[in-house]
Amino acid sequence: MKYISTRGGITPISFEDTVMMGLATDGGLLLPQTIPVIPFETLQKWSRLGYADLAFEVIRLFATDIPTETLQKLIDTSYASFDTDEVTPLVELNGLHILELFHGPTLAFKDIALQFLGNLFAYILEKRGGRLNILGATSGDTGSAAIYGVKGKKNIHIFILHPHKRVSPIQAMQMTTVPDANVFNIAIEGTFDDCQAIVKTIFNDLEFKERHHLGAVNSINWARVMAQVVYYIYACLRLKGTPLNPVHFSVPTGNFGDIFAGYVAKRMLNGLIGRLILATNENDILARFLTEGRYKKARQVVPTISPSMDIQIASNFERYLYYLMNESGELVKDAMTLFEQQGEIKFNEKQMETARGDMSALAVNQKLTTQTIKDFYHKSGYILDPHTAVGVAAAMAHRKALAGPIVCLATAHPAKFAEAVRAATGVEPPRPSSLNGIEQKPQRLTVMPCSMAEVKAFVEKHAL
Repeated sequence: MKYISTRGGITPISFEDTVMMGLATDGGLLLPQTIPVIPFETLQKWSRLGYADLAFEVIRLFATDIPTETLQKLIDTSYASFDTDEVTPLVELNGLHILELFHGPTLAFKDIALQFLGNLFAYILEKRGGRLNILGATSGDTGSAAIYGVKGKKNIHIFILHPHKRVSPIQAMQMTTVPDANVFNIAIEGTFDDCQAIVKTIFNDLEFKERHHLGAVNSINWARVMAQVVYYIYACLRLKGTPLNPVHFSVPTGNFGDIFAGYVAKRMLNGLIGRLILATNENDILARFLTEGRYKKARQVVPTISPSMDIQIASNFERYLYYLMNESGELVKDAMTLFEQQGEIKFNEKQMETARGDMSALAVNQKLTTQTIKDFYHKSGYILDPHTAVGVAAAMAHRKALAGPIVCLATAHPAKFAEAVRAATGVEPPRPSSLNGIEQKPQRLTVMPCSMAEVKAFVEKHAL
């Protein structure tokens, strides 16, 4: 399998080169040249597999330049750190299916991709020699998952930007209490969009990127999306989806990476996945795309109790744009240039008909998010974190219109957002042992103004 850029400006490259490049050198995002469609007979065989074995079967379709035995070992090692053999258990409650994606070391869905990506980076560096300086931005969970994926690994330094005091206290401490010398936390005095813009601009400085061997760990890295495709297929096969009775997914999303993984799975399964429900909070640029037919930035980011979704510019949207624009790199490049200049992309009726055939959307405000946590707890005794509650609220709104099971992605453990849970339910969410005593651990971070120049200088000083 070879990989291309959404903007059409690179010669096709290998999977390993795709992982190491992160952001394409033409400023676009990398995608496989084709998305394989899985035959029904193969799906029948896959339905009997455990999670790690299914991950191997799916990922090897995209990672064709990694030897089979090596890939199996990378996957087995990555999921051995989870607290359940199922990796992503399904729980049926209140007429919905909850896909628990928080059983990894940092209690968030990002672990599923980033445990694998950390091991993948280490394998490629050992094979090729050299060094890697990872630069990423986080709205909450990516940072800690990325850090836990590469902490202590040889030939890797990691620099993570997060918006200062705009992530939950637990999210911040999961990053800043990691003592390994190869970890650098940068707290930016601004929003996640500011952090993401700094990272993307630095990656577009190709001379700086190449000189310091920069790599991407955000969902701009294709390997992140690829690993997330697996749990959609896993849930769909567990629920025995068929073209006549497809499985629907409600996805709380801010950066469009998780729901884009669902879109890839939908194409691979050819009818077994039905509706993708795009659930956002008040930062609703993605919901407005589907309801208004335009992708337009709001004036400012609204801080909410679901901070990982407090995003206005969704970096992975460009990948979906590529398919919406008939796989034309030139059209995508023109659209993204227009967005950078004017802050808006408008879509025609045909494009919106296609998009609305793939997914629907709902923006869920904080009042409804809190009410959903409360109601779900009182009906079932199950505690939702605020992000998952956004997805559950959107699923409930769609339930009457959809035949077939609806899976809600539970993206984080509720203990990471204890304050919001207490306010909604009056109870303290059970705390996993990995969080015990975290408040007493020493923290390491550098607070910076929203300045690309200062971030570049810091990276240059501390890079391998």
